[in-house]
Amino acid sequence: MQAKGNYRWIVVTLLFFATTINYLDRQVIGLLKDNLAKQFSWSEKDYSNIVMAFTAAYALGLLLFGRLVDKIGTKLGYIISLVVWSISAMMHAVVKSTLGFGIARAALGAGESGNFPIAIKTVAEWFPKKDRAFATGIFNSGTNVAAIIGPPLIAWIATSYGWQAAFFWTGAIGFIWLVFWIIFYDIPVKQKRLSKAEFDYIHSDEQDIVTDPSRKIKWARLLSIRQTWTFILGKFLTDPVWWFYLFWIPSYFNTTYNLNISKSAIYVSTIYVASSFGSVLGGYLSGWFIKRGLPVYKARKKAMLIFAFCVVPIIFVQYTSNAWSAVGLVSLAAAAHQAWSANIFTTASDMFPKNAVSSVVGIGGMAGSVGGILFPFLIGIILNHFKLVSSITVGYNIIFIICGFAYLIAWLIMHWLSPTMKKIKI
Repeated sequence: MQAKGNYRWIVVTLLFFATTINYLDRQVIGLLKDNLAKQFSWSEKDYSNIVMAFTAAYALGLLLFGRLVDKIGTKLGYIISLVVWSISAMMHAVVKSTLGFGIARAALGAGESGNFPIAIKTVAEWFPKKDRAFATGIFNSGTNVAAIIGPPLIAWIATSYGWQAAFFWTGAIGFIWLVFWIIFYDIPVKQKRLSKAEFDYIHSDEQDIVTDPSRKIKWARLLSIRQTWTFILGKFLTDPVWWFYLFWIPSYFNTTYNLNISKSAIYVSTIYVASSFGSVLGGYLSGWFIKRGLPVYKARKKAMLIFAFCVVPIIFVQYTSNAWSAVGLVSLAAAAHQAWSANIFTTASDMFPKNAVSSVVGIGGMAGSVGGILFPFLIGIILNHFKLVSSITVGYNIIFIICGFAYLIAWLIMHWLSPTMKKIKI
């Protein structure tokens, strides 16, 4: 069936910009880490604690937003999420202490946690299965676009107007997006701009139609299902790697190659240019497999295994002799993560009915964030130890080895738990 109309791609565009703003606000502190550490006398442990405050609130928020959005819907859910995270991002500009940063980060994490449960549910509402990974890859590439434009933009604002301005103006951008969301978005059944032909295409997966969308599925029921744990453990083992890239890669280049925020911006931006292509390619590849006859679960798993192997070469970053060699290896790993992410998110809508997708994504996202809490704790210990006894670069090399094998381990566990990713009927 060919769709007549392209309104669903306008929806993806809205999701793309929301995700870009989400990650732009999130990464400011990572880019300003070295400057803020000097001003507030942060140790690596202090910074790790601030990161953990964000991830702890983000983890709890994912669980709550996932449930809330299945009840109130995607339109109102995004409004609430964005208002909370934008105000919280702007709050960073007025704090005066390390504790203040911790509180602001926690509030930001709580607000930003709504983005992915809402976006994945929105894709499930607006796309048939064969197109969902591609749509997810497109909006998920916003995380990389934020990381591309973020370093030079934030460096310019911070050096020209001060670090407070960097937090304030990036936080304020969200309110511009909110206007477009309110005007142009609604679910397909309520969207008057949507043609009947496109509506029929969106709902062409007959087995995926929810007969009673108002019926909500309890967490206890979801947690008793192997498919839920497939998604949970996949996120738990791989999400923390991306958090490491986001919060520590700028500092890694500064420390290893004696750079500052302005000089390292080109390296960090290059990594996320590659990641943008990885996100879109990852979503496209599994859809390409499906259109050529592979069952959905085989297409997802084949694509994810390819991307898991693409991460492994990052373990060789310790043998690089210059910054651009390191950029090449980190770029490949970051692009593979985003490709993996586009597919693992889609497995939730592959395995669960639409009225449970946001809850499952919230639970799995919380698991990923719990990993994101534990991993920074480990990172802080490793970096502090090797900073004292030898070289902090040795500590980074150990962390890269952990990152290199995380995806293969996750893939094997997911395959063991759910060999065919059978659709759940509740």
